Amino acid sequence: MNLDGRTALVTGASRGIGAAIALTLARSGAGVVLVDQQPADSVTGQIEAAGGRALAYQVDVSDHRQVERMVRAAQKASGPISILVNNAGIIRRGTLLELSHVDWERVLAVNVSGVFNCCKALVPSMMERGDGRIVNITSVAGKVGDITAAPVYGTSKGAVNALTKSLARQLAEFGIRVNAVAPHAIETDMSAQWSEQKRQQIIGEIPLRRLGSVEDVAQAVLYLVSDAAAFVTGEILDVNGGYLMD
Repeated sequence: MNLDGRTALVTGASRGIGAAIALTLARSGAGVVLVDQQPADSVTGQIEAAGGRALAYQVDVSDHRQVERMVRAAQKASGPISILVNNAGIIRRGTLLELSHVDWERVLAVNVSGVFNCCKALVPSMMERGDGRIVNITSVAGKVGDITAAPVYGTSKGAVNALTKSLARQLAEFGIRVNAVAPHAIETDMSAQWSEQKRQQIIGEIPLRRLGSVEDVAQAVLYLVSDAAAFVTGEILDVNGGYLMD
């Protein structure tokens, strides 16, 4: 799937799923703008070493002013951005009675407002060109509720699912497609902390009997931003090995 001539902005791109998405889009020919609160030098270096184009910005996506400044600077430096992947997200664990108001508000600020802020900053230029592809990274928790004692995480991802469908309806007439990818049980730094018992329990609940890889998620994103998905919008694509079939 060829993305030559396009520029993609990927949030939460310094590691894990976001880094895999950035590298996959770059290998497919896109220039990539990497956005994260943490430095993304390693990923930027890998893209450039392979002959690709990359820029990196340290930004808190929950702050709309930072996002707006970053988008202006990125488009001035790299040209029009036609692909947006909203991957940045955080989790705070705690049941309803354990979770603090501060943690509740912070998760919603990053996971929901961060998506809104990036879309609001980039969509006007996409509308002007009549072309845009947006993919939001959500979670199975946004469909079934959180199963790891973190109700705010599931709530935030459910909100992003609804925002995805709303924007898909609003922006279709402008040639902008909006979709989401909902992963579950992906091999990341977080899964590396699981006990072997927990790991095997989770694998046992997955029909394909393995954990997903960050590349599995990245390939789903690549499909949705490519011309192969030209007639796909408003879709929430599950990447969960069959854990949830709906």
